[in-house]
Amino acid sequence: MLGVLAGILGGARPAEAGCGPTVAQACAVSQGSYHIALPGPEHRTPIAAGQSAAMPAVVFLHGYGGSGRAALNQRAMVQGLKARGYAVIAPDALSQDGGPRSWNFFPGWQGRDEVEFLQEVAADAAARFDLDRQTMILAGFSAGGFMVNYLACSAPGAFAGYAPIAGGFWRPQPAACAGEIRLFHSHGWNDGVVPLEGRFLGGGRFQQGDIFAGLELWRATNHCAEEAPDRRWQEGEVLRRRWDCGPGADIEFLLFPQGHQVPDWWSGAVLDWFETPQQEAG
Repeated sequence: MLGVLAGILGGARPAEAGCGPTVAQACAVSQGSYHIALPGPEHRTPIAAGQSAAMPAVVFLHGYGGSGRAALNQRAMVQGLKARGYAVIAPDALSQDGGPRSWNFFPGWQGRDEVEFLQEVAADAAARFDLDRQTMILAGFSAGGFMVNYLACSAPGAFAGYAPIAGGFWRPQPAACAGEIRLFHSHGWNDGVVPLEGRFLGGGRFQQGDIFAGLELWRATNHCAEEAPDRRWQEGEVLRRRWDCGPGADIEFLLFPQGHQVPDWWSGAVLDWFETPQQEAG
């Protein structure tokens, strides 16, 4: 699926008036809108002869009740990504039944096709701002993290890597996913909003799934040789596990002691993972 929408939209073009990182107005696409933050010239990677000048980017999905603009106010995360030369694309979820904004991730729900919308956003931003569509990471927090998992499961080739924070699958979780992915999952040990074991919502109508059951599904999808990780280690208070399951099929799981939040160190950790060749990661 990568590049299909980019081909439809055509080549790079200048940002439209009133849309972009220096103004408050969101960039509009056919099914919604997004905001964007770009790294300054001092943080952009020097381009060698023959290489593309397109910038890498992270598409970051806000949590329940949030917005793309609010997501870009998470200073530690956004500045950390920009300092490494990455643009940050922050789409807007839609209001659900007149209530807070959230993502339409669960199979069978009525509403916007988020898989289609998020690929449209990625292609549009790549064309407007000269970004590298082929190396974009899809990340998200809480409800945005659930959306990341469901999109990765149904359209694994849509993004180059997937990085949910505090979000997995709901029950019943998918029986299988469509293909292998690169996954970087971060979660707080003391998260009471999205507990590791899951919980019921809406008076029992919905159930957040067990995060470890979701990781088991991803190990099966990635055809990992064993359930046990290839590597276990600790960095400060952060516990880490890694599975190397083949080209384009690795999993890292980070467990930090805090609760429902995006840790200040997350941007550096996710880019270290994404930029490290798999054979060097172990």
